Parts: sequence; structure tokens; C-alpha cells
Amino acid sequence: MKSVPTHKPRPMVDLLVSIVVPAFILMKLSGDNELGASGGLILALSFPLGWGLFELVKYRKFNFIALLGLVNVLLTGGIGLLELDTKWLAIKEAAIPGVIGLAVLASTFTSSPLIKALLFNPSVMDVEKINERLQLRNSMAAFEARLLKATYFVAGSFAFSSTMNYILAKWLVTSPAGTPEFNEQLGQLTLYSYPMIALPSTVMMMAIFYYLWRTIHGLTGLKLEEVLANKSSG
Repeated sequence: MKSVPTHKPRPMVDLLVSIVVPAFILMKLSGDNELGASGGLILALSFPLGWGLFELVKYRKFNFIALLGLVNVLLTGGIGLLELDTKWLAIKEAAIPGVIGLAVLASTFTSSPLIKALLFNPSVMDVEKINERLQLRNSMAAFEARLLKATYFVAGSFAFSSTMNYILAKWLVTSPAGTPEFNEQLGQLTLYSYPMIALPSTVMMMAIFYYLWRTIHGLTGLKLEEVLANKSSG
């Protein structure tokens, strides 16, 4: 049986395919003398949609957040092609991170909070070693309490993204859907959302990771290289 290839993060390719190329098409190739509003929108959205499906088929790696990403692309296309009121674009932009944030909060009432899937998982940290040390020091309850606090921080970062997405969409996209002007403004939204939303959100996630690492270090005494996955000496 053929093995599934190991997924390797390619941030530059993701950036080009999901942001730069679609934004260029929307802003430069959507005029009546080029692809037209509908043609430009379909071609632009085909890049992130095609890339997401390619990753799914090749690596068979699919999760809740990836599903929302694909839904996001399809909803954007639907709003543009059906020429819906632009208020729905702002609502959609806010809804995607909002749904993730609510899912993170809801997961705190289950046995598997999403913080464990996002940060405290075997692909990121040596979970088995950390749990062994926590049990040895009778610190499991204290760790679970800090993990809950980190979960609230993660939900807060998605709430920030949701709010900023809505504000940015309302500010930038003012032309009717189905027009070249709408596509151009959608391209600007795609470009602006990266430095204004994605980067601050990434910084917040790094801060949460640091908080989690400091918590683990304080409760277990383990060093960073002992905590990270595949970095332990045994």
C-alpha cells in the first residue's frame, strides 16, 4: 500500500497561492477589457481552492480549520457571482474566525480542548514526557488550569481577527458585487488582511505558545529543547 507523503509547511507558497496571486488577478485582471468581473473572481478564487484541494488529496490532511478555509473561498465566490449586498462579505469575513473562536471556547466543555490540537499535541511538543513529569510532581491540576487560561487567550485572538475582518471589509469593499471595482477592492482586502490581521494574530499565537512553554517549564523543570517534539534525547 502506498504511504501518504509527509506534509511539510510551505509558508511562501501558501502566501503566493492564497494571497498574492489572487489579489493580483482581482486588482489587475478583472476589468471589462481583461477577464471581466466574474471571470477574474472565479480565476482568483480557483488558486486557494485548488491549492486546498491539492493538499487534501495529496496529504489526506483535513481538519475543521481547513474546512472553514474552503467554505470561506466558496462563500466569497457566491457573494461575488450572485451579486449580493456587500454587507454579507463583511459578515462572512467576521464569521469565519468567529466560528473558530466559538469552537475553541466550546471545546473547553469537552474532554479535548482545541488548545491541545493547536499547540499541546505530539507534533509540536513531547506530550508524553511532559505528562509524565507533571504526574511525578503532582502538577497535573495546575497545568490543566493554565491550559484552560491559554484556551481563553486563543479564543480572544480569534475574536480580535473577527472584529478586524469586519472593520476592514466594511472600510475597503464599498462597490456593488459583480463589478470590476468590487473585485479590485476585494483584492485590496486580501492584501491588507495579511499585515493588519494575520501577522498580529500570529504574534498573539506565538505569545500564547510562550505562555504555555513557561507554564510547562515552571511546573516540570524541563528545558525548551526537552519539551519540543523530536528534540528529546530519550
